[in-house]
Amino acid sequence: MSVQEYLDKHLLSRRIEDAVNAAVRAKTSDPVLFISNHMRKAVPSVITKVKARQILDSRGIPTVEVDLHTNKGLFRASSPSGASSGMYEAIELRDGEKGTYLGNSVNRAVKNINEKISVALVGMDPTLQSQIDQVMIDLDKTENKSELGANAILAVSIAACKAGAAEKEVSLHKHIADLSGQTSPLLPVPVFTLISGGKHAGNNLAIQEIMILPVGSNTFEEALQMGSETYHHLKAVITETYGAQGCNVGEDGGFTPNISSLRDGLDLVQKAIGRTGYNEKIKIAIGVAATEFCIGTKYDLDFKTPNKSGQNFKSGQDMIDMYKELCADYPIVSIEDPFDKEDWEHVKYFSSLGICQVVGGDLIRSNPKRIERAIQEKSCNSLLLKVNQIGTVTEAIEVVKMAKDAQWGVVISQRSGETEDSFISDLSVGLAASQIKAGAPCRGERLAKYNQLLRIEEELGDQAVYTGEKWRN
Repeated sequence: MSVQEYLDKHLLSRRIEDAVNAAVRAKTSDPVLFISNHMRKAVPSVITKVKARQILDSRGIPTVEVDLHTNKGLFRASSPSGASSGMYEAIELRDGEKGTYLGNSVNRAVKNINEKISVALVGMDPTLQSQIDQVMIDLDKTENKSELGANAILAVSIAACKAGAAEKEVSLHKHIADLSGQTSPLLPVPVFTLISGGKHAGNNLAIQEIMILPVGSNTFEEALQMGSETYHHLKAVITETYGAQGCNVGEDGGFTPNISSLRDGLDLVQKAIGRTGYNEKIKIAIGVAATEFCIGTKYDLDFKTPNKSGQNFKSGQDMIDMYKELCADYPIVSIEDPFDKEDWEHVKYFSSLGICQVVGGDLIRSNPKRIERAIQEKSCNSLLLKVNQIGTVTEAIEVVKMAKDAQWGVVISQRSGETEDSFISDLSVGLAASQIKAGAPCRGERLAKYNQLLRIEEELGDQAVYTGEKWRN
């Protein structure tokens, strides 16, 4: 092929001429850079390569990281992982070889990306998120993504979403808003973990976490300041009461004083809030994770206490009475998973009382069928979205739409096994979620999410709207 034939085949002469004319019209001071950028924009972006690897999450347990390449750049994402999993959620694929990372390595999931998913996606337009996600779902062929692994599929889905935003030359949250049909960006109220218990800590506290919501702040930046100051005042309060050893932290950064009483923990948090001077501007939430200590139809609040003389069993009605008393005595506005994942009767009745926000986490596992049932039965009034439980960005968008159509609140949630990936921050703004739960204002993998929200608020400027007092809506 001659030079002229090559130029004609690829229309290079015309494209170069168009780029030069554009540079002249723009009167640019750097025509070479301008022409280079102009030529790059003239070429539609496609996925050229998908490469995965095994990395470690915040607990030192393997997870999947993906580098997705287009002709516009490289886009990296990783999949979080929780301490608990259930039959109603998408399945992480782990190797199960006890001699390697205690069975937790993810080499099979990595191999599935490098040998199967990559082949299927190369050449696709990264802006077509739903098509990309559907290709992976069809390739997997299982209802719970157990063939390729939800950890493999999710990491690729997030990386593709980042690539799509870059192709459109918009922020990630704006791209997500476009995909979901949202027109107004919203900064969520951060739900900060202050005290950890349950599976997330080695103390005797049965419930999983005590959290705060700075609903009275005017901006996200101010909310983050309130959370940080309260966290450090709590550290001082715990040190005074239990000594410095009480300030060890759990998997998501909450302090782990050796308490077994929920009231003791709430008193500590109340005292810390009082020292900040914010008082009415900060509300309290509790994450119960009651499934972890449900035995049959009873709940054992002493299940972590060593050498106990007898079980502290409570019935479902006893738990309701306890929650009613706690909400009357403390400024508790939200309770997550107050009952076992199959205890539909009691959670439905408790929600009907209208005492507080009732968040469905273990109850619904971000599963569309469980969400539909909960909506029909009015079993809770807020969705806890954990993206790894559903497996793709597209499906996450769809379940949030279901929740919003039902007038539910939406809480975008971290996992106990997190990475430095701040995707859920952009997701929360793009989906206009009212709350984000990313752990304590402590530890890098948690602060990555909160710091990204600071950047988004700064980027939005006058358009930034902080949810604040409207956090339920």
